[in-house]
Amino acid sequence: MSRQAEPLSVVDLTAAAACCPPLAQQRVPGEVAAALAPAFKALGDPVRLQLMSMIASAAGGEVCVCDLTPAFDLTGPTISHHLRTLREAGLVDAERRGTWVYYRARPQVLRQLAALLSVESTSAPPP
Repeated sequence: MSRQAEPLSVVDLTAAAACCPPLAQQRVPGEVAAALAPAFKALGDPVRLQLMSMIASAAGGEVCVCDLTPAFDLTGPTISHHLRTLREAGLVDAERRGTWVYYRARPQVLRQLAALLSVESTSAPPP
């Protein structure tokens, strides 16, 4: 029996928008930073960033691991390790279908990461 890690719990988007503006506007609260840091850390690896891009841009919203592995000059176990890291960080969901595993991006997490990094200001620039 394979052991699946629980995905990272996602900070509620409405609560995050109300209490946690982009880091360019206000300091990020500790609990939000702790919740989102594993996702940023997971994306800090070039292979995982490429995998995330392939998954998020997949036609139909999901992609089979059998389509991801050939895109890299890495072994299957190495790709599986990177995909597990993305899953444990809460960035993707996975579903086993027979022999293969299919991955889907979690758009709500990607939106939170993007919102936190937004540099758009809602206030007027200083004189």
